[in-house]
Amino acid sequence: MESIPDLDNALDLPPEYLHYRDEGCELDDSCLNCRLPLCIYDEPRGKQHWLKDQRDGRIIKLFSQGRRASELAVMFGVSQRTIQRALKRSLPRPDYYTEAKEGHDG
Repeated sequence: MESIPDLDNALDLPPEYLHYRDEGCELDDSCLNCRLPLCIYDEPRGKQHWLKDQRDGRIIKLFSQGRRASELAVMFGVSQRTIQRALKRSLPRPDYYTEAKEGHDG
C-alpha cells in the first residue's frame, strides 16, 4: 500500500530550494517587484479597499476641478450619497480631544 505524505510534517524549504513562479497579479507583473508596500491579497477585502481608495481619489480630483456631485455619480455609476461619503473622507478630521481640552483651559 502506498503511503500518503503527511502535509503537517512537510518541509518548510527556503525560497532558493523551491521553484516559485512569480506571476504577479492585475496590479503588477511581479509580486517581488510590486509597487505596493503590502499585497492587496494579504488583507481581508484588500483588493476591494484598494479599488475603492483609487476611485475615491479620482472623485476628489474631479470634484476639485469643478465637477458636481450629480455629474460624478453618473460618471462612476454610484449614488450621490456615495460621492458625498468619498468627499467627506477627504476632509481633515477634527481632533475632538484637543478641542475639548482647549475649551476647558479658558
